[in-house]
Amino acid sequence: MRYPRDLHGYGATPPDAAWPDGAHIAVQFVVNYEEGGENCVLHGDAASEAFLSEIVGAQPWPGKRHWNMESIYDYGARAGFWRLHRLLTESAVPVTVYGVATALKRSPAQVAAMQAAGWEIASHGLKWVEHKDMEPDEERRQIAEAVRLHEIVTGERPLGWYTGRCSENTVDLITEYGGFAYVSDSYADDLPYWHEHDGKHQLVIPYTLDTNDMRFATAQGFNSGDQFFSYLKDTFDVLYAEGRAGAPRMMNIGLHCRLAGRPGRIAALGRFIDYMKNHDKVWLARRIDIANHWVRAHPFREHKDRPSQLSEEAFVSRFGGIFEHSEWIARRAFADELGPANDTAIGLHAALTAVFRSATEAERLRVLNAHPDLAGKLAQARRLTENSTSEQVSAGLDALTDAERARFTQLNSRYVEIFGFPFIIAVRGLSKDDILAAFERRIGNDHKIEFNTACRQVERIALLRLSRMLPN
Repeated sequence: MRYPRDLHGYGATPPDAAWPDGAHIAVQFVVNYEEGGENCVLHGDAASEAFLSEIVGAQPWPGKRHWNMESIYDYGARAGFWRLHRLLTESAVPVTVYGVATALKRSPAQVAAMQAAGWEIASHGLKWVEHKDMEPDEERRQIAEAVRLHEIVTGERPLGWYTGRCSENTVDLITEYGGFAYVSDSYADDLPYWHEHDGKHQLVIPYTLDTNDMRFATAQGFNSGDQFFSYLKDTFDVLYAEGRAGAPRMMNIGLHCRLAGRPGRIAALGRFIDYMKNHDKVWLARRIDIANHWVRAHPFREHKDRPSQLSEEAFVSRFGGIFEHSEWIARRAFADELGPANDTAIGLHAALTAVFRSATEAERLRVLNAHPDLAGKLAQARRLTENSTSEQVSAGLDALTDAERARFTQLNSRYVEIFGFPFIIAVRGLSKDDILAAFERRIGNDHKIEFNTACRQVERIALLRLSRMLPN
């Protein structure tokens, strides 16, 4: 099985975002414009809308208009949008709009105001409806129609995309469609990243569902503007501190006209904007600005050397010797679940070690016996594997005095006689004296303890070998 989800991402050392002017944080405000694009029988839908409104526990009404739901969405277009527009423009905050194509078409005055303010208008899909059960061909059709209608309404093709109520295929379909500077149907990171699909690549700028006013309309959400402000402030403070310490991130803030556009909520948003603007080195940007920066600072680079993407023979050829003369470990790991998390030294080591630890005691004993004696006859005859040769040379075992060689020979013979397998230690970084001291200490162990100790050393040797081949 090849596990498609990437649970590793950037790992412990994400790249330096290198935001303009050395900013500690990039802050991005999104206004979701969905009013007039939601589920409604007037729009040809089977039922009324039931998502993100003041009506707690709303359910779709099949075949009927839901007057209260419609009027809540109407409020967003008629009043909430303009309140948000005033606050954001007067505060000189750059904005990206996630615009549902059919909603934009029904709101010409609002679109004109967005454009006059210099807001980016990204696509939020054709309609504000669920896509989870949509067949890929139908979703393709709707993506194409959304782009076509968006260009008619705004005069420009959208460069950003966010479905929101997406399917498992959405990001791949956007990558396949092409022409988008970014897609935001992901909540997977605090930084942009590259997605690959079928030989193409697509920049992903993750979005957020936590620093988002939608939590005013969800269980365990915000009950007051103070809670919204406090959560935004805490998020900003943590990310700003991380950026000041050398790891700049991105903060997304999601707004909806019918939610944050209410008087009792927008005041909190205003307080947060004032708080944020009291800090220096804050980059306020549209999503398209972030995309353009990321392409320049961190362009896509093809990764051809990913273990999880290799053929079986290529995988075994490359990693079959990580556990000495035991390529069956690599074959079993290849046959098991591998994914992006296994494309690093630590990740692949975990996969190989899982096979080793799951093996029978007899199989593990064969692995131990596949290792050569330290400074033994195979080393003298130059018949060690390349890895073992390099490791023994690194510890100076190729340059022993006669007395040292005699001591190693004596200890090797005694150790094998006691335990039935050669003495194994990860020698890289150790001196001859360190190795001899460990030898003499461990030779006094009982058999079970020493068998387990040797197995742990085999695993450590494997990690050291992988660390020279793959990123950590």
